[in-house]
Amino acid sequence: MPDKLIGVYNVSYSAVPLPDEQGWAAHLTIAGPSANPMHRNIVYPDHRISPDKIFSSSEEAEQAALHVAEQMVQAAQEGRAHD
Repeated sequence: MPDKLIGVYNVSYSAVPLPDEQGWAAHLTIAGPSANPMHRNIVYPDHRISPDKIFSSSEEAEQAALHVAEQMVQAAQEGRAHD
């Protein structure tokens, strides 16, 4: 599961193969700042994003999850909820 630091948020995103279909699902977890470096402050627990979309490759699914994460972090920094 790749990780990326976006602002103060640690974003984990992944592609998960679909068991009953050909293709991939995109998953995302976002952790916020924590006073304890041994503890992640999960602000968005692991979720499948775009549940109606089946991605043709793992790379495509990971990029979609990262794009959603970037939108969510930007919305949080602007003080508004994710659409």
